[in-house]
Amino acid sequence: MDYDTKLEDLALSLFNIDAVKFGDFTTKSGIKTPVYFDLRVIVSYPEVMELISDLLYEFAVKDNKSNHLCGVPYTALPIATLLSVKAKKSMLMRRKEAKSYGTKKMVEGHYNSGDTCLIIEDVVTSGSSVLETVNDLRKEGLNADEAIIILDREQGGRKNLESNSVKMKSLFTMTKLISILVAHNKITPQVGMDVANYLQSPVTIPVIDRILLPYEKRAEMTTNLAAKQLFNIMATKKTNLCLSVDLTSATDILNLVEKVGEHICMVKTHIDIIEDFSDNFITNLKSLAQKFNFLILEDRKFADIGNTVSLQYSKGLYKVGQWADCVTVHSLPGEGILKALNASMNEINQGVFLLAEMSCEGNLITPDYTEATVKMAAKYPNLITGFVCQKKETFKDPGLIQFTPGVQLESSKDNLGQVYNTPEKVILENGADIVVVGRGIVAAKSPESQAVIYKDTLWKCYAKRVSGKIE
Repeated sequence: MDYDTKLEDLALSLFNIDAVKFGDFTTKSGIKTPVYFDLRVIVSYPEVMELISDLLYEFAVKDNKSNHLCGVPYTALPIATLLSVKAKKSMLMRRKEAKSYGTKKMVEGHYNSGDTCLIIEDVVTSGSSVLETVNDLRKEGLNADEAIIILDREQGGRKNLESNSVKMKSLFTMTKLISILVAHNKITPQVGMDVANYLQSPVTIPVIDRILLPYEKRAEMTTNLAAKQLFNIMATKKTNLCLSVDLTSATDILNLVEKVGEHICMVKTHIDIIEDFSDNFITNLKSLAQKFNFLILEDRKFADIGNTVSLQYSKGLYKVGQWADCVTVHSLPGEGILKALNASMNEINQGVFLLAEMSCEGNLITPDYTEATVKMAAKYPNLITGFVCQKKETFKDPGLIQFTPGVQLESSKDNLGQVYNTPEKVILENGADIVVVGRGIVAAKSPESQAVIYKDTLWKCYAKRVSGKIE
């Protein structure tokens, strides 16, 4: 049986086992579609699995020189396994979430930095799932610039992958699959025409009000690993509290974090104010982050030309890039600063919070500046974790995090122009996802008790928000 005949057989088999369906469907991202693909069912049909692996092997794997194969979780994993055995190639497994114990690795298997990895995926629409896998592999030092797909829905995924230096090859395009089904009278020419017209129409994704979505759902909608981790941490620990440890003693910081670690999702540091900084401090802080499951944000507010920021991030006394999960960045220098950090972070699980607004009185950030910052961030979806901002209108993407400082249990203002808002205001009215509290906890007689009060208050506000019962 020749290749084209096998391809037709596969198209008909997918139709016969209901892996491709026609009607009115809504995808996970909210897109209306007349055709739906559910290739998860193929695991129940060994003959279809074998046919797919044979075709992919002949089509793209047999002569490929990559050191490893990696299936995008989860549907592509069994196909990647069959191909690994057939091609006698090493297989790697990429986790959807990092383990909370042991090595906390995102990529399982034996590999070396510089190895090449061929990615296997079932269906591509926007390419976001493939890019998540690409980014995790690249952060491990692997070269991941090829992806083999069973079906290309022809809705922008190929272009999106190419813009991220990933070459995509597919067994089918939607057009090819539909033409086979029409030719074999599995669907009517009218249904085929409806799908063709659908492909020609611009894809409109419904606007989702991010502040009404729970963190678990938003974790599925982000392309930034740090944001995904934060959403999952917040949902698991039931806390959206970030502690700002504005102390100058390493010992005081570690003692404080030991007391409140179980109540927070993130620690915010200003590393250059610590008078007795040492590598041992970083080791101990990272140990606490693992123990209590929180991320570390260095509030560095990078604001220089790209080359300088790249050096500030990776070199010098503090070597921020070796330990901080996220950093804060000003957009003032322009796109070069994001290009530099994007290159520096390729091998590290990190992200950027861009400063779109500030909480101090009299700051010079204008609405136009904020809007330009958000537009700039859109070019780096895998780098940006979210925005430091004060208003829910600042951005709409539910996969990004609104990080809001300047919060105390009662509204106030200090003598240096810092304006404090209440938890109710910043979460229910202003849309904050993570709320930063510093002196409200740090200066308290019992920081742990105060952290619990803030944690419970903030979480109740969030729960009320996602319930939709805001008065």
